[in-house]
Amino acid sequence: MDAESIVLEDTGLLAELCGPNDYNLSIIADLLGSRVLSRGNELMVESNDEATRTLFSQLIEALTESIEGGLPATPDLIIALHAELTPLGSQNTSDGIQKASCDDFFDACVQIPGSSQTIYPRSKGQGLYLKGMATHDLSFAVGPAGTGKTYLAMAWALKDLLSKTKRKLILTRPIVEAGESLGYLPGDLVQKINPYLRPLYDAMEMLIPYDSIRRLEETRSIEVAPLAYMRGRSLNNCVVILDEAQNTTKEQMKMFLTRLGENTKAIVTGDITQIDLPRKAESGLVHALQILSSIEGIFISHLDSRDVVRSRLVRKIIEAYENE
Repeated sequence: MDAESIVLEDTGLLAELCGPNDYNLSIIADLLGSRVLSRGNELMVESNDEATRTLFSQLIEALTESIEGGLPATPDLIIALHAELTPLGSQNTSDGIQKASCDDFFDACVQIPGSSQTIYPRSKGQGLYLKGMATHDLSFAVGPAGTGKTYLAMAWALKDLLSKTKRKLILTRPIVEAGESLGYLPGDLVQKINPYLRPLYDAMEMLIPYDSIRRLEETRSIEVAPLAYMRGRSLNNCVVILDEAQNTTKEQMKMFLTRLGENTKAIVTGDITQIDLPRKAESGLVHALQILSSIEGIFISHLDSRDVVRSRLVRKIIEAYENE
């Protein structure tokens, strides 16, 4: 069995790379599909595959640079750097061996003001999605469950809101009723629609403390509204997330997109394999993707099973359905 070893003279750096009880090494081993171990001041991977040994060296080098730059070697960072360094999307060198780089990796990361969390893209697709949101006023993210569509959209929106780049965050989605009218649900408008927007709140609560969410709601910096209530409005200087957009009609999608005003960023997310509209109704998201794809200034991210980060089981389930 061939092996690749890296000698680290700094014992503190070595300890952080390994993690508590060598937990980080177990993550690296799992990602590489090869045995990874430490001996003295050496880190080693055992593999007969040259590409795996090269990727191991690149990953350790990238982690070392990150730690020296002040970022702790968390599992999320390791997974994100591995995704950035995998051969997909990298350049071929003259000797035929794929050479990866993560020079622009940190440009795709999101640091939420007032939070110690840094959100890293955990796949190539997620990295492109984050970069697309950074450079476009209107972004579409289409993909199956577990690909981080809503989570990354919320991370970016909170960054804009808490850095005061935008004055308000608006959360909206179409209300597709399943046998029960929204009007018969108890409570005021916010209480009626909150169950529909629960996934957005779940993502928000993973990113900032609940007390911070309450304060933002009390100051009306966060607004929730059914998509139908967007009609007639002009949305200026805000960030808007339209979730579950596959359940919009063509008319609703057009209405929403024409509400966007000055200095507003809109993020539209949806899964076109889970459309709940009546059979005769065409999805506004599917229609928008068809007619808007060639317009400059609009970014469309197509995520797939390779971008599923919720769990390996979810990834396998999605792949099984895709291959049916």
